[in-house]
This record gives sequence, structure tokens and C-alpha cells, in this order.
Amino acid sequence: MADQTNNLQKFNFPITDLEQPASASTLELDDQTDYSKRSQWLRAAVLGANDGLVSTASLMMGVGAVKQDIKAMILTGFAGLVAGACSMAIGEFVSVYSQLDIELAQKKRNNQARVEEDEEENLPNPIQAASASALAFSLGAMVPLLAASFITDYKVRVGVIVAAVTLALCCFGWLGAVLGKAPAIKSCLRVLIGGWLAMAITFGLTKLIGSSGL
Repeated sequence: MADQTNNLQKFNFPITDLEQPASASTLELDDQTDYSKRSQWLRAAVLGANDGLVSTASLMMGVGAVKQDIKAMILTGFAGLVAGACSMAIGEFVSVYSQLDIELAQKKRNNQARVEEDEEENLPNPIQAASASALAFSLGAMVPLLAASFITDYKVRVGVIVAAVTLALCCFGWLGAVLGKAPAIKSCLRVLIGGWLAMAITFGLTKLIGSSGL
């Protein structure tokens, strides 16, 4: 019996990497993916898109509360797009550049004046953040502008704007959650409720002030 056991042990081969499940390596790579590296441009892009969508739609809704003229709404939305995109780009550039200065100063204090290439990739990029923010703002602002451009009836125009903004808010919230590996439903709800509140408050206050004869 002992001889048979020894003979069997002679034919025991070590398990190679090829025999291990392929899914294990895939899961390991997924677990090692650092999604926090996306936070810089993702934050700028999502914030810019949401801000462009909500602020432009709110401006158009506010003007629409006191003036039903389509030309007034379109001009207001276009002015909001241009001004908002410039403001977002400049604000994001200044903010990220300040963060960059702080991180570089910290490295010098830690006697790391010579930054390696891999470390430079992790440093914030002001131009990238500003460009992403301005582009995303413009894309978001185009939604209510396009929704209202070809509708002459006032009530239908307002309804289409609200519907288009609602759909876009859900898409932006879902996209940000997917790219950042965050819960999609919670992200969509936060973005959607915030956008609705902004439009409702702007419309209501403008309507109230307009009805008072100011």
C-alpha cells in the first residue's frame, strides 16, 4: 500500500498558472484599478455639464416666466451658455492651478524637488480641467437651447424644455456614476432633484417679481 502511495506521488505535478481560472486575474486587475485618478477630469466634466444644463435652463425658465417671446428665451440661453462656459473655464483653471502650486510646494518641503515622470502624471492639470469644464458646460447648455429653438407655442416650449432637461440630467447622473463606479440610482436622483429645484425656484421667484410690477 505504501508503494502505491509513493508511485502516485511521483506523478503529482504542480498546478501551473495556466490551470488557474482566468477570471481570477481579471478580477484582480479590476480590483487594482484606481478610479480616484479619474476624479479630476470627471469632476470637472460632470460639474460643467450639470451646471450648463441647469443654469441655462433655469435662466430660460426665469425669462419665460415673465416673457413668452421665444426670441427672448433663446437670447437669454445663448448668453448664459457663453458667459457660463467662460466662467467655468476660468474658475476651474484658477482652482486647479492653486491645487497644483500647493502640491508642488509640499513636494519641495519633503525634499522631492525633482519630480519623476510617473509622479507628474498624478499632478493636477489646470488646462485639462478648464477645457473639460468649458466643453461640458457648453454641451449641457445646448440641451435646453435646442429643445426650445423650434417651438413657438409657449406652454409646449416650456414643457419640452423641462422634459429635455430631465432626460439629460438622468443621463449625466448615470454617466458620472458609471465612469466613477458609483451607485447609479443615487447619482441620478441627486442630479435630477437638484435640477428640478433650481428651475422651480428660478421660475417661481422671477414670476413673483415680475407680477409685482418691478
